[in-house]
Amino acid sequence: MEYVIDQEPAVRMAIFVGILFVMAAWELAAPRRRVEIPRLVRWSNNLGLVVLDALLVRLAFPVVAVSLAVIASENDWGFLNQFAIPGWIAIILAILALDLAIYLQHVLFHAVPALWRLHRVHHADLEFDVTTGVRFHPFEILISMAIKLLLVLALGPPAIAVLVFEVLLNGTSLFNHSNAHLPSRLDAALRLVIVTPDMHRVHHSIIPSETNSNFGFNLPWWDRMLGTYLAQPSAGHVGMTIGIEQFRSRRDLWIDRLLFQPFRGPASGYPINRNDQQPEDVK
Repeated sequence: MEYVIDQEPAVRMAIFVGILFVMAAWELAAPRRRVEIPRLVRWSNNLGLVVLDALLVRLAFPVVAVSLAVIASENDWGFLNQFAIPGWIAIILAILALDLAIYLQHVLFHAVPALWRLHRVHHADLEFDVTTGVRFHPFEILISMAIKLLLVLALGPPAIAVLVFEVLLNGTSLFNHSNAHLPSRLDAALRLVIVTPDMHRVHHSIIPSETNSNFGFNLPWWDRMLGTYLAQPSAGHVGMTIGIEQFRSRRDLWIDRLLFQPFRGPASGYPINRNDQQPEDVK
């Protein structure tokens, strides 16, 4: 186990690349929606953003979440380290707590207009596929990492739980953002325990009331328990419009526009406190 934790970057990268290729192949073989924009345009810019995000995280943070969990355990920092909890129970509790925290953080990025400016880079993609799942503005990634590190310090989770959670978060984000077709019965069964592509696609609807639903990444339970679950988009999965109303041109898909997008235009229409509004073309 210590070897796995020591090799954390390589383990995460190998799993990430493997799932990315599997989901990309699934999308090509059995797409859920017709692809209108050439993949080369979107994929090159979305994946370019991933590389930039990874470099900035490495430069900005001397330790990552797994390493900090090891330090917290050695110094008895954090809530879970104050109790004699069996290891497997601590792992389960930690993964559940981390997943709930990611859900709440996601809601926060929709609720605060300044944070929405960053997060809308993710939502402004005009297609919905596996690369959408890794398309985040660098400032959002840095803020998310800072929140995660503070959470690890406060919670004191086992390092292996943090590693498992990180792998799950990356993997499920690729899965539930994919354009892969799932039979309706299989989707209905899977979304009882994991967020499926059809469930999360609703969250990427151009209609604000649908955008502000289905915030979960790994587990679907928080949306159901906290009243943010929406089963289907009003226009159906094939007919729905993906993205937000502000940035609709193909030029807006390029990485230079993505980096400067938070500073362009108003942060209106989509933050949760404005969810009664709808774009004109979908009223």
